[in-house]
Amino acid sequence: MEPRRNDDAWPVVLDEVTSALETLAAALDSEDDFTVLLHHVCEQVTRAVPGVDEATITLLTDRAPVTAASTSDVVTTLDHDQYAFGDGPCLRAARTGKMVRVSVAHAAQEWPVFAKASAEQGFGSFLSAPLTISDGHHGAVNCYSARGHGFADLDEKLLDLYTSAITAALRAYRRYQQAHHTTEELQGALVRRAVIEQAKGILMALHQIPAEEAFKLLVERSQRENVKVRDLAGRFIAQATGVSEPGEG
Repeated sequence: MEPRRNDDAWPVVLDEVTSALETLAAALDSEDDFTVLLHHVCEQVTRAVPGVDEATITLLTDRAPVTAASTSDVVTTLDHDQYAFGDGPCLRAARTGKMVRVSVAHAAQEWPVFAKASAEQGFGSFLSAPLTISDGHHGAVNCYSARGHGFADLDEKLLDLYTSAITAALRAYRRYQQAHHTTEELQGALVRRAVIEQAKGILMALHQIPAEEAFKLLVERSQRENVKVRDLAGRFIAQATGVSEPGEG
């Protein structure tokens, strides 16, 4: 029989969810490390959902599932037990996109090794919610409870509410990261192009040749010396102008 929660509990637990999300929002504004943000998510879910004692985040990769964040080494090890077996609450939620709620007693029927190890560590219930951040980042938020029937319908709804909110926030953060990375790549490309264009200009002036011929000379020399065109162009400019490249001296 699952634990009962009366309607009077709603205002309190919703306040906890709101507070947890506000804390995560503050972390999003100040933290640049995606892994650290996932750790914040784990810490806050223990506040947002009343029945949660420990939490982890599983991410599915091309090679193998990984625990990207965790509130303790104990539950990280329990996640790894599921990975070794190839199934469990966290993997089931991550792969099916559906919430998984199960007690140790029921888990023993499908995942006996995982259930036994969990019981030995003092856990009695599990609740996992699917998490999709981007094409390359999806998995599950996994909740561990010390109680045999630690999760109720209300906890499932609260976790669904929390994961829906953090999914939107983390997706926005990933898009920001990708845009920032693209901007840095473009800036680097423009710098490299500027160096090559400057070297071409010097060659054109020295040899009275068109731009295409100047670039051909750079490419041929880079192939002979096995040096990137951009590096060769920078070295050529330094020689022609007598000014050292950045980082030299």
